[in-house]
Amino acid sequence: MSLRKINVIDLFAGAGGLSVGAHQAGANVVASLEYDSTACDTLRSNPKYHGQVIEGDVCDFSGEHLRKMAGLKKREPLVVVGGPPCQPFSKAAYWTEDGDDAAYRRARAKGMVARKPPAKTAIKKDARRDLVHEFWRLVSDSNADGFVFENVPSIRHPRNRPIYDALVSRAKADGYYVTEMVANASEYGVAQARERVIVLGSRKRPPVQPERTNSNDPDCKLPMPVTAGEVLKRFGSKRFFEPEEVVTGRWAKHLEEVPPGWNYKAHTAWAGHPNPTFVTETRFWNFLLKLAPDRPSWTLAASPGPWTGPFHWHNRRLRTPELAALQGFPEEYLVVGSRRERVRQMGNAVPVPLATAMIKSVLDSLE
Repeated sequence: MSLRKINVIDLFAGAGGLSVGAHQAGANVVASLEYDSTACDTLRSNPKYHGQVIEGDVCDFSGEHLRKMAGLKKREPLVVVGGPPCQPFSKAAYWTEDGDDAAYRRARAKGMVARKPPAKTAIKKDARRDLVHEFWRLVSDSNADGFVFENVPSIRHPRNRPIYDALVSRAKADGYYVTEMVANASEYGVAQARERVIVLGSRKRPPVQPERTNSNDPDCKLPMPVTAGEVLKRFGSKRFFEPEEVVTGRWAKHLEEVPPGWNYKAHTAWAGHPNPTFVTETRFWNFLLKLAPDRPSWTLAASPGPWTGPFHWHNRRLRTPELAALQGFPEEYLVVGSRRERVRQMGNAVPVPLATAMIKSVLDSLE
């Protein structure tokens, strides 16, 4: 097969990181399927990357239907890519919002001694957990030549492992060569230390795990990871100002005093603060979290809470093009919607250079 003739359909497309990666890898993106209407508006605002934008629920489509909507014949080469919603598998899903864990955090916030409760073993019912199965149904049903699956590392936690293992087992049983890996985006040219589980599949031969392009290890002789300062410097002028970036309110002064690369712990006795406000391990790690210009960004969060970082080292919220740049999107890429929607889309996106490397591996295996 020629790389130029291999088509890609992006499931759970979101803001389009996998589609942009497929485009940059040399594939022909024929369709992007996404449930959220605002994310679909973002996809439509960047038409050269996403093919036909299909707004709908993956559960309502068959593989044959997707091929027809994308203008593909039954045997035309196809790679299906997708990252089903990760929230059911994320670390945040290990704890309930009330009950034992909340009591523990309240006690610690008051400076009391408290024992951290064990992680919940019961799995909360969440229909989004079934979407991993739906991803595989459409890969198999569309008779795809290859696939790329991505999700959070905690999908391989013992709570979630059966879902992940079922995906890999079904792929192998259906005749796919499978390559599994955990990748850190900062090792593939992304200015963000974001880990993802990747499963690569090909009917022709095992996809090769892409070689890293960057590393913190001086012995491997690769360039150091790209820093937040490098990619954000071009967005520092007033031309990129957004009203929502201004930080005001209860913890604004505290944020100003947090050094670059630190979080709320800068205001604890553990850090040597003379008048501590907080106790360590009583807040989420990204509370008042601030970027350091000489290191890759922390993982961007999809939650737009007013005190959820990472914040810019200049004591403001990150601007939309900065969020996109930290995910490796092209500079001209448009992200639409309210501030809340833009943060959510970028926080859920797949880093583009990472997507490019993974999809290129599958395309190469089919060449």
